[in-house]
Amino acid sequence: MRVEALDLHLKTGTTGVSRCWRVTRADGVAYGFTDHDCDLAFEGTIFKANSGLSAAALSQTTGLSVDNTEAVGALSDASITEADIFAGRFDGAQVEAWLVQWSEPDNRVLQFRGSLGEITRANGAFSAELRGLAERMNVPAGRVYQRTCQAVLGDADCAFDLDAPGYVTEVPVTTTTGRVFTFNGLVNFEPRWFERGRLRVLTGSAVGLSDAIKLDRFSDGTRSVELWDHLRAEIAPGDIVRLTAGCDKRMETCRLKFANLLNFQGFPDIPGEDWQVAHPTRLSSRNGGSRR
Repeated sequence: MRVEALDLHLKTGTTGVSRCWRVTRADGVAYGFTDHDCDLAFEGTIFKANSGLSAAALSQTTGLSVDNTEAVGALSDASITEADIFAGRFDGAQVEAWLVQWSEPDNRVLQFRGSLGEITRANGAFSAELRGLAERMNVPAGRVYQRTCQAVLGDADCAFDLDAPGYVTEVPVTTTTGRVFTFNGLVNFEPRWFERGRLRVLTGSAVGLSDAIKLDRFSDGTRSVELWDHLRAEIAPGDIVRLTAGCDKRMETCRLKFANLLNFQGFPDIPGEDWQVAHPTRLSSRNGGSRR
């Protein structure tokens, strides 16, 4: 990327520049778009011309305010489809925008890096809010002192290997409504084993979609798993899904189910609210019951 060469080109007064956007979904699928009349290629991505994607002027600030703009485009089977937007595949997708000298694509400057915000669609077109990196400053940060664990199962703080035997399985779907899934077998896992875990689709038209598991029940050789929300794509019997064990954040669960107590991120011995109004007494019991 030669920013200095682009500056020299802009100083000539006769310029040939275009804008390029790259949208990278959470599953790693990337799309390239440009407002030039021919395709451009750099950084391993082909930026398609005539894609119908355009962007409003970018509002940039020097402080901590959020840079923002908007992308508008046509829904197309060859690029961004209404079905993919509805399924949530573009939720939180990463966005990069460049100003490029189209005759020499190496002469370019990165003008924007952020993520997709709210996406609306109507009349065969979509409009997506682009949020700058400063948007992360709006996310609450810090640690809360509470009895239950604050870590996410399998993250760096938890340090538990979710691929360990007995904590994940891949199995074909027997029946489904998009929210409730049934499976034959899975007798090696206790009831509620996958509760608070995650279901991820590995094959079929809904591949890559996932959601948290609300309920996990086992009865008469059939396992029933209910999600918190519908997966917004068609799932057929026989499609393979991945079930990951869940954690209810309690110390007992961390110790008995995962043998991971050393990494427990909660404070199980923190005093309760009644401790704040405690007073001297010979009684050892403070459970609110009768003193007799």
